[in-house]
Amino acid sequence: MSSPVAHETLTVLVFSHRPEVREAIIMAVGRRPAPDLPRVRFHEASGIAEVLQGADAGEFDLLILDGEAQPTGGMGVSRQLKNEIDDCPPIIVTVRRRDDRWLATWSQADAVLVHPLDPLTAAETVADVLRRSSSLALRG
Repeated sequence: MSSPVAHETLTVLVFSHRPEVREAIIMAVGRRPAPDLPRVRFHEASGIAEVLQGADAGEFDLLILDGEAQPTGGMGVSRQLKNEIDDCPPIIVTVRRRDDRWLATWSQADAVLVHPLDPLTAAETVADVLRRSSSLALRG
């Protein structure tokens, strides 16, 4: 008998202007960050308009934003989304320097990942954030 979560899919937006950063995030998180969670379908975005529109429309269960994205960084986008969308999906921001983790507090992100991404830490962080998210709780 299969688990009910085996038939569901969570949609995760990965935002960066650099394709190699999006790929590194997707590879680190993997298609199944934890056995108790559904599979993840990734949606890649290189522009801010797609992130804002998709988040506002409720298309994503989680957003992973590159804090170093150009011209608009993921930290500023995170803060904007958290302040403008009533039922904002959870957000993880990636940073290049461990010392920049404090900026995530300002950005109101739910979690932070530091490059280079460790696959175990990335998957565990994503799983923790998804478990706490209201969108996943409503499914269960």
